[in-house]
This record gives sequence, structure tokens and C-alpha cells, in this order.
Amino acid sequence: MRRVPCVLIVEDEPAIAELISVNLRHSGFRPIWAMDSATAQAELDSVLPDVILLDWMLPGESGLTLAKRWRAHPRTKDVPIIMLTARGDEPDRVAGLDAGADDYISKPFSTRELLARIRAVLRRRAPEQEATLVTMGQLSLDAATYRVSFGDQALKLGPTEFKLLHYLMTHAERVHSRSQLLDQVWGDHVFIEERTVDVHVKRLREALGERAAAMIETVRGAGYRITTQNQSTGTSSAVA
Repeated sequence: MRRVPCVLIVEDEPAIAELISVNLRHSGFRPIWAMDSATAQAELDSVLPDVILLDWMLPGESGLTLAKRWRAHPRTKDVPIIMLTARGDEPDRVAGLDAGADDYISKPFSTRELLARIRAVLRRRAPEQEATLVTMGQLSLDAATYRVSFGDQALKLGPTEFKLLHYLMTHAERVHSRSQLLDQVWGDHVFIEERTVDVHVKRLREALGERAAAMIETVRGAGYRITTQNQSTGTSSAVA
């Protein structure tokens, strides 16, 4: 029997939460609703969802605070988070992504777009199908076991960062534009801005540590590439 994906909706407006819930049920998902931060934490402690739809403005703690906390906790760090908010300015979008959100959608939004984004983050979370071990110098990625290491040190990556690193390592030494990375890692049908790539590259570099992060090079005006040429330098280029 096919497992029904669970979606935790953290939204304080009942009308919006009900609209989302109805569409999720019709599309084969199991929605759980929490109207404030305390209820959301209680639901999360009870059942680990497959995706979290998180409103920015909530009674009690904000969605931004919750996203940071859940990203820092071992149990919830890999659960995809989509921020729902009326705050659509670029600084707010960047703040949401920096807090740990995998995607960001501004109100008002179409339910079709929301469902497409939910399916997209679920695809990114799914294990890689190729049972391959990729190595570059001391950096190793095993797509079958979802493990990354640098030398003898195991590294912890989120699902999007893992897929981004896997793509870069399997296409090493090539320069990839932000739009190309969006198409290959996120999918060409997903509505995400190119700035999202910069945020996840930054997150990937932080997860890799200084020496491994030096392998990911920013080619100004062109995009990103992974190379072994910078591995001994211990520094990485700044995002253009």
C-alpha cells in the first residue's frame, strides 16, 4: 500500500489553512494543522512530517524562529520547509532561506503552484537512485547510502545541499550558471529565483567546512564549479 505523505501546516488563519488542507487531501496528502508555534512544536514532537508549510507571522514565536530551531535539531534538520508569507520583499525572502527554508512562496498564491512546490521538495528529499560513489580528492559522496565525507570526517548535509553537491561532483570542473543549477537540481518546472542557488551554495560551503568548501569555486559573472585545484588553498571564492 502506498504511503501517504504527511504535511504539517503551520498557519494562524483558519480559512487559508482549510483551503490548503482540502487541496492537499484531494492531491493525496495527509494534512495536519497547527495554528501557533506551541501547537506546531507539539505536533512535530508527535509525528515527523514529510514537509512543513510554515507561515512567517504566527502567535508566539515567529516562523523564522521555528525554522532556525528545527534546522538546528537533529530530528527535524532534514524535513523540507516551505515558508508561506505576505512578506515578499527580497530581504525577507533571503532571511527565510537563510533561516533554513527550502522554498519560499508569497501570499496570495495559487494552490496549484503550492502543490507543485511541495512535490518538488519531496523529490529533492528522495534518495538518489544511482548507487554510485563519487570522489574528488579527499571529498567522497555515496548516493546509495546518502553519506558525504572529507578525508576521515563525516559531513552532514541537508537534502538540497546533498543533491547540489552530487550534481556538481558528477559534472566536475565545468562552470554551471545559476539557471542551469536550478534546472538540474530543483527542476525546470519549479518557480524559484536564481538567488536561491547562492543561498544553498553558501549553506553547502558551511556544511563542508573550510578545506572542502574551497573546492566550490565562484566564477564571477558565470556561476559555480567544483574543482580539485583549490583544495590545498583552504579558501573559497566569495559569491559574486
